[in-house]
Amino acid sequence: MSDIKLESILTCPECGHRATETMPITACQFFYECTRCGAVLRPHQGDCCVFCSFGTVPCPPIQQNNPCCG
Repeated sequence: MSDIKLESILTCPECGHRATETMPITACQFFYECTRCGAVLRPHQGDCCVFCSFGTVPCPPIQQNNPCCG
């Protein structure tokens, strides 16, 4: 599990703000509120979480080729 990355940079599609966030390893994150504009991000259809849709690194289960909560 040493090659699993737990940090991802989320990019808001509304304002372009980028924020480094730590991904949860025990649950999916379905919502994220942009700290700049307040937009609430939700996963794209077919993605399991906001990190898979808007992050630079997919969530830990996807990194391990495991199913996620979605």
